[in-house]
Amino acid sequence: MQPSEIDEILNRPLSQELLARDLTRLAYVAKDGTPRAVPIAFVWNGSEIVMCTVKNAPKLPALRHNPAVALTIDTEVHPPKILLIRGRAELDEVEGIPDEYLQANGTYTMTPEQRVAWEAEVRSLYDGMVRIVVTPTWAKLIDFETTLPSAVEELIRQREERNRA
Repeated sequence: MQPSEIDEILNRPLSQELLARDLTRLAYVAKDGTPRAVPIAFVWNGSEIVMCTVKNAPKLPALRHNPAVALTIDTEVHPPKILLIRGRAELDEVEGIPDEYLQANGTYTMTPEQRVAWEAEVRSLYDGMVRIVVTPTWAKLIDFETTLPSAVEELIRQREERNRA
């Protein structure tokens, strides 16, 4: 998929709405060769998905071994709105707490006092974290109104070809 095609999909209003959510599902291949999909907070910075995790997270050795990942950001209503993204995870170990971690977790309802206490607890618990940065190499938006899963789109295309014949 060309970068311009990815940009066109990610810049659609519905994609931007989904990219403003606070949770994605990160899929990757574990070190034992089995698939994993884990929910994780994220931030979209306009060109990358940034997720943060602790330095001893089991996903990190797996991502170092095989950085290919898939992300799903969706809604909980029917029909769902779904943004699918593929890319490669780049790992960036940082000292302290990355701004993206604080931003990704900033949507939770907290009073200002609770927010200060939460941030102090986070800073006391972690001496550093790992930023998982994914630049999209493929994207698909499914809204079940104007876009459908590719298998359904193919069935519709085949039906239209049969009807023209």
